[in-house]
Amino acid sequence: MRFDSRSLVSTYISAWMPTGDETPQSVAGYFGGGYTSSNVSGIDKITFAGDTKSTLSATLSSARQSMAGFANSNTAGYFAGGQDSGGFLSGIDKITFPADTKSTLSATLTTGRMHLGGMANSGVAGYSSGGSDAAGNYLSGIDKIAFPADTKTTLAATLSSTRDRTGAMANSGTAGYVGGGFGGSNRQDIDKITFSADTKSTLSATLTTARDGLAGMADSGVAGYFGGGEDSGGYRSDIDKITFSADTKSTLAATLTSGNWRLAAMANSGTAGYFAGGYDGSTNLSGIDKIAFPADTKSTLSATLTSARRHFAGMADNGTIL
Repeated sequence: MRFDSRSLVSTYISAWMPTGDETPQSVAGYFGGGYTSSNVSGIDKITFAGDTKSTLSATLSSARQSMAGFANSNTAGYFAGGQDSGGFLSGIDKITFPADTKSTLSATLTTGRMHLGGMANSGVAGYSSGGSDAAGNYLSGIDKIAFPADTKTTLAATLSSTRDRTGAMANSGTAGYVGGGFGGSNRQDIDKITFSADTKSTLSATLTTARDGLAGMADSGVAGYFGGGEDSGGYRSDIDKITFSADTKSTLAATLTSGNWRLAAMANSGTAGYFAGGYDGSTNLSGIDKIAFPADTKSTLSATLTSARRHFAGMADNGTIL
């Protein structure tokens, strides 16, 4: 079985060596915040064992939309930035696993921002990239939250262009990817942040079309996926796949249930990825599509979000390897 690097921390290396029969003990994915006819503070939890939905008693610090989500698997997940009734936010809420309790970091983003992207090198650090600020500026900066101390630094590397409404995902232990977005016009390019030195490069592969409002998730060690969004032709249902071994792009035969914009995504690495909610051009959505790895087939969960919403974020606890 493929080893899931997202669960690896240095203490595990010193404690044991893999024997070849280890099984990922995945737990759950989380979707937080968003916009219905008003901002949302609730957090829905999808338990992977049965794809069932529950809603946490813990909520975000305020009802908000358009934040970033990322997770330090088996430890905690984070929702960063966004916009609430008071304006653009720099605060970062933390959901500690497995009790699913909420706290707020003393560290904050460099500036209040919304429509930013989130990804994580699990066991090491989470990253929030791009977005837009209260002055209407598109941003290219990348903030880094180092686990487990939850301290913030800002990378010297930046996105290739200022942009918001990107999709982001990570091949944990190796690199994170930020695709598409809007910075005066829609973007088609994909930036790669190599974790060993936090350096930025840009893939020769691009999204099928220039688009914004897409979502990203990853089967770590294998491939990442960018789904949905809006391009010059309208709302998209297609899903692009970046195979990590060579950073090549293909497009799945499977598609989302409908053309979908400003949706959220997360993944049970090694098993399946999930695209949830969004907006189809006429209404907010509550459905959750599931892409089963490695065949990349699509099904739709019977479970749905607590409320139809867009402008929200996802992250996942992929547990440990036993």
